[in-house]
Amino acid sequence: STSTTTTTGAAQLNMITIRRAQAADLIPIQNANLSCLPENYQMKYYLYHLLTWPQLSYVAINGKGKIVGYVLAKIDEESGEVLHGHITSIAVMRDFRKQALATKLLLQTSYAMAQAFGAAYVSLHVRVSNRAALGLYVDTLGFEIKDTEKGYYADGEDAYDMRRPLGPTLEEVKQLNEEQIEFWRSRGHELPEATLPKSASTQK
Repeated sequence: STSTTTTTGAAQLNMITIRRAQAADLIPIQNANLSCLPENYQMKYYLYHLLTWPQLSYVAINGKGKIVGYVLAKIDEESGEVLHGHITSIAVMRDFRKQALATKLLLQTSYAMAQAFGAAYVSLHVRVSNRAALGLYVDTLGFEIKDTEKGYYADGEDAYDMRRPLGPTLEEVKQLNEEQIEFWRSRGHELPEATLPKSASTQK
């Protein structure tokens, strides 16, 4: 399954659904990107991701059908590099933060990267000055700085090349469904019973 739900705060009243992105989502995704992030893209770049790697991009939708978060991702097959996934862009609208939506979006695309493409890890780039994003990627999403790429951005600013292994951390396991749990177990991940959702820990 590619859809998960999570309850929101009382002010939102509705469920958040995470599902695979579709062509009709591209304008709302671009709007969310413009609202949340300094790195913006032309519509053809979003469409390129969706047409080339349709399994990898996801949206978070509130009960009113509005897109409140997204992850745009691809597979990187540069020569000399191990095949891996890459997060081009991930964002959650301000009113919907602190609900682990970024974690849920990352887990969905990570699962697809491993299942559909056999990716070894997931990477992303971030401006060295973007302390808020670094906090999200390091403290919340478990990325580590692998290298610094000089002059990566158009304005000359350096970027951190960040990476994390595919597969859930112990904290993230509770967000998985049974199909995903079985997949990660088949890939050799040890998932302690105490961390699993009740439905998964009782069904062998």
